[in-house]
Amino acid sequence: MQKIKSLMTRQGLKSPQESMADLSPVENFRIPSKEELRELREQPIDPQAEQEIIDSIEEVYFSNDAFDMVQHELEKLPPELNLQELEEYRDKLKRQQAAVSKKVADLILEKQPAYVKELERVTALQTNLQLAAVICTNARRQLGVAKEGFTGASLGLLANQRRRHLLTGLLKSLRTIKTLQRTDVRLSEMLEEEDYPGAIQLCLECQKAASTFKHYSCISELNSKLQDTLEQIEEQLDVALSKTCKHFDVAHYTKVQLAYTLLGKTQTAMDQLHMHFTQAIHNTVFQVVLGYVELCAGNADTKFQKMQYKDLCTHITLDSYIPCLTDLCKALWEVMLSYHRTMQWHEEHDNMETSPGPDDAAAAKSGDSVVDRSYVKKKLEHGLTRIWQDVQLKVKAYILGTDMSNFKYDDFIVVLDVISRLMQVGEEFCGSKSEVLQESIKWQSVNYFKHYHRARLEELRMFLENETWELCPVKSNFNIAQLHEFKFMGQCRSPSVSPSRQAASSTGLAQEELSLFQLYLLEGNPFEMHIEHKEEETEDVLASNGYESDELEKCVYQDYDNDSDSDVPEELKQDYVDEQTGDAPLKSVSRETIRSKKKSDYNLNKANAPILTNTTLNVIRLVGKYMQMMNILKPIAFDVIHCVSQLFDYYLYAVYTFFGRNDMPVPSPSLPAHGGREVGTARVVGPACLYESSSLGLISSRLRTTLNRIQESLIEVEAAGENAGVHGAVEERKEKVPSPHLSQLVVLTNSGTLYGLAQRVVATESLVFLAEQFESLQSHLDTMMPAAKKPFLQQFYSQTVSTASELRKPIYWIVAARAIDYEQMLLLMAGVKWDIREIMSQHNVYVDVLLKEFEQFNKRLADVSRHVRIPLPVSNVLWEHCIRLANRTLVEGYANVKKCSNEGRALMQLDFQQFLMKLEKLTDLRPIPDKEFVETYIKAYYLTENDMEQFIKNHREYSMKQLANLVNVCLGSHINKKARQKLLAAIDDIDRPKR
Repeated sequence: MQKIKSLMTRQGLKSPQESMADLSPVENFRIPSKEELRELREQPIDPQAEQEIIDSIEEVYFSNDAFDMVQHELEKLPPELNLQELEEYRDKLKRQQAAVSKKVADLILEKQPAYVKELERVTALQTNLQLAAVICTNARRQLGVAKEGFTGASLGLLANQRRRHLLTGLLKSLRTIKTLQRTDVRLSEMLEEEDYPGAIQLCLECQKAASTFKHYSCISELNSKLQDTLEQIEEQLDVALSKTCKHFDVAHYTKVQLAYTLLGKTQTAMDQLHMHFTQAIHNTVFQVVLGYVELCAGNADTKFQKMQYKDLCTHITLDSYIPCLTDLCKALWEVMLSYHRTMQWHEEHDNMETSPGPDDAAAAKSGDSVVDRSYVKKKLEHGLTRIWQDVQLKVKAYILGTDMSNFKYDDFIVVLDVISRLMQVGEEFCGSKSEVLQESIKWQSVNYFKHYHRARLEELRMFLENETWELCPVKSNFNIAQLHEFKFMGQCRSPSVSPSRQAASSTGLAQEELSLFQLYLLEGNPFEMHIEHKEEETEDVLASNGYESDELEKCVYQDYDNDSDSDVPEELKQDYVDEQTGDAPLKSVSRETIRSKKKSDYNLNKANAPILTNTTLNVIRLVGKYMQMMNILKPIAFDVIHCVSQLFDYYLYAVYTFFGRNDMPVPSPSLPAHGGREVGTARVVGPACLYESSSLGLISSRLRTTLNRIQESLIEVEAAGENAGVHGAVEERKEKVPSPHLSQLVVLTNSGTLYGLAQRVVATESLVFLAEQFESLQSHLDTMMPAAKKPFLQQFYSQTVSTASELRKPIYWIVAARAIDYEQMLLLMAGVKWDIREIMSQHNVYVDVLLKEFEQFNKRLADVSRHVRIPLPVSNVLWEHCIRLANRTLVEGYANVKKCSNEGRALMQLDFQQFLMKLEKLTDLRPIPDKEFVETYIKAYYLTENDMEQFIKNHREYSMKQLANLVNVCLGSHINKKARQKLLAAIDDIDRPKR
């Protein structure tokens, strides 16, 4: 800084402070002379070069003002001085000094105009301040003159004005006193008109006026009288407030709330309102139930008026239960709707009050109003839960007051529907899940459902024992969704929404989005709607005659118009009636329909028409009813699904018991039967080696386990005499059902009908159809099932439903075992000579006899198919069983041979090939079952000793007798006695573990 000052001094310039000290306020700033400017401009003008020179200056020169540059330069001199170097260094410093001087001069010239301008502004400010001082002096002088001239005169005017004001106030007071004397009459008129706000406002004004003029003796008693009148108004106001609990009126409630606001008792009014709502709920339900009890009791002397509500509910009769429940819910709805509208009124009123901003004058009053509104809002929100809890407790007492186990199904569904709607009201009312109602209705539902399910199982047993296993004619496109019991599934509604609510909401998309309180805000009642059963009238699942084409129907009628229907059972001549519901569809099964169905050709029948019986249809309907109940009340979903599984279990067990076990006597004493009564085995006819169920794989281990489980858990076994009185056994039997017995009208021993094949097909395929319907319901049941119980449902489907089709094997195997005379074939094979010495070109007679048996079987199968459609899987199973049994019979016949030559073995192969060739023309089943079983046994005759030993170990499917015979027949040809003993010992080792 010191260097800059010295430079400025050298250039003839002064600092701003020095300039200010030298200059007067009006003196102009000195402008540099032309010589000075010229000297500065003569310096190098290249900015870049000038900047480089400045940049080359050492940083130490810019450090501070105390820096001694002379000392610095002297210290930099080398020990030995060189004149030329010193001159060069001096010139460099001069150039640096010149560049800095020029830069400083440029900066001073650049800022000079601003300096001059600021100096002019300071001068002008000084002038203005002097003028302001003069103005203030003049003003003070003039104020003094005004004070002396006007104050004395004004005091006289003010005194006169004060006297006038006092006289005007006195006149106003006298008029007010006159009005107060006439107020009493007007208050009485306003109370009669129910103008509570006006009466209170008038009374408060009178009180205020009376307190103002209490120093007047003429109105000394008026204040106490007005207080009594105000208390009377409050009593009437409380009565008016209680009226809003049942029938809310906007105008009425507005007047009541305005009146309480005028009294300053908004919070007290809200407390009173909740007390009135609680009292209204109690009085309402008591009066409704009391009315029904007294109506049903007639002229009984019982004093129901003095009973508690809980005890009163126990006197409701079954006939009046649903009407009383409906009226109870209607009355409670009115109370809750009034509360809802009360809250709505307060919300709208609060919005109206808060929309315009309060001015400063009403700020204090607005603050109090905000506090009141906040209290009212919290009180109303808290009251929602409290009121709904009171409603739940009242309805719970009513629900638990009656034993509903003997209700009809439709009546109980109505009860569930009403309670479901009430729970929906509660959810919309306060967001409650209605745990109290859920628990009470769950308890009643479980109690009812156990009783109902027990009756349905007994009913199902009766149906099964009277079932003749005839086809129930249904349309080819029959689906369970067409039954009215399953209509609810198409509605895709939530379990919490009642059927009637769903019906109401299905009228339009706009209505579906509205809550019950929005739908019935002004009129109507959600509990006035009744469940319609129009679906029953429009349900059309039965085929009128087995044909869907009118031309086919007419053709059949013309062909069989003259036939007699005397052989048609009487029950088939009647209209089809659902035994479960007693409902008759619009279309009935006429005599011509039955006749045409019995006489019609198999090719005219609908190839894809479902095979089911009347009992199957009833079970499906029953499942639909169970699912309805489960859909309405989710908490009992597991109990319902468990009972649904028992329906299927019992039906499956009945079909197996009727048709899967054969107890017919063995026709030949020389051929003992093999089997027994154990579930999962079949008692058979014929040689044990031929018809052993395990060797044919008729009953899988999964099916056997399922049948045993059903028998242990569901089927009631007759207890012994000493155990009959045990309490535990009695309790256990309550959950079980006796095993059904086949109807005597069903004959399974007639060979002309292929041992009841038609009935077997209807029974088995109806079970398969039922299983298919259960499969289609799995996803819906899975959504209903609680997460913890879902493994039960999965196990039911994987281990029970999926095994239905496995019953085909044991059931149709019994037919196959008797349809062909395998005993005759064995006898014919025993008469054939097999130790021949020349190759034969003609097969044996037993092959033709066996083929004729198969042709006869095929014809009888076609005869049965004219009455009952035989599906391809059934036909394949029958043919497979018959062919397997025939092939095993062939092996058994070959195993009975005592002597056989190589030519005899060739004859066996010729016979078998002839049998196969003719058989392939009768059936489309490919490959032929057990073909290798016969061929391998015939070829085993040619095996050597070592190969024969390996054959015995590998082929366990042959019996010990068949293997032993194979060894004995080969003796002498290519097996010696020693080898024979060895092979027989090997056979005995294989047989030993089975003993």
